[in-house]
Amino acid sequence: MTLKLSTYYHVDDIPDLPGSNVFYSKEMFHVYEATPGYSPVLVVAYNELKPLAKILFVIRKSNRLFPPSIIRRCEIYGTGEYFDDMVNSEQVFEEMLEYITNIALKESFVIEFRNLENALFGYKAFRNNKYFPINWMRVKNSLYDNKNLLENISVSRRRQIKKGYANGAKAYTADTPKDIRLFSKMLRKNYSYNIRKHFPCIEFFEHFDENAVHKGIGKIFIIKYKEMIIGGSVVVFSGENAYLLFSGGIRKTYKNLYPGVLAIWEALKFVHKMGYKHLEYMDVGLPFKKHGYRDFVLRFGGKQQSSRRWFRLNWPFLNKFFARIYT
Repeated sequence: MTLKLSTYYHVDDIPDLPGSNVFYSKEMFHVYEATPGYSPVLVVAYNELKPLAKILFVIRKSNRLFPPSIIRRCEIYGTGEYFDDMVNSEQVFEEMLEYITNIALKESFVIEFRNLENALFGYKAFRNNKYFPINWMRVKNSLYDNKNLLENISVSRRRQIKKGYANGAKAYTADTPKDIRLFSKMLRKNYSYNIRKHFPCIEFFEHFDENAVHKGIGKIFIIKYKEMIIGGSVVVFSGENAYLLFSGGIRKTYKNLYPGVLAIWEALKFVHKMGYKHLEYMDVGLPFKKHGYRDFVLRFGGKQQSSRRWFRLNWPFLNKFFARIYT
């Protein structure tokens, strides 16, 4: 079987394709395309006119003040979505991976495959294309057998939720442009650098509201106190699962209201009510013994799961150096 690989750089050029993975959807492509600093690319594998698989990768600018640098990164969630059980998905992935690597290395310094559903899938393909793995951690809440969410939450977390509401905090969904802007500004100022090194600009959330929230594949929750937004979270839905992309709150000024805790609690309640099987917390970090954000979300009843991320660097000697360390 001869594969044809097609590349799409603009959302208007993408045909109707099968699949339910939100990270490869036209809606998320549109969000990235409309956000400054992001360049999404969708690669689709065809057998003649029949689509067999698709992978969306995003190249973005990464600006760092220390050390002063501007680099471009390529990020990919998962290892693709496949539509024909009669075709060997590993073979399809290997061809797509080589094709994506050649494109991405011309535009970025590092390629990162993250949030792999199957840590063993594509191992040979990654090694053949000179990627190296780094062990990572994932945290998920299993919701399909939980009738009462509070039963799995720590006692201290339950107390914080109760006190937050009792002290005047109120929860809403962001449904106006004003709320979206204020939420974005609040989260940017208070988002922990230890969770995610890069935080998107306000346009990301504005287009996320237009292309994801309004189409039922995303939600933005906000926590208010006396009409001021003090916390919030962003969730996307994909098939039977939900993913917490961002969350945070103004902890120092409003520590007795626990805005960060309530932001996750509201997302967790909604996901459970809507019948999703899992809520996954993104970016819980390397498997160090202590990780502040991972410890924080584990108190909501989540379970840890060992995983890995695959990396490829543009500089051959540096890529070879890290490959020797991690493999």
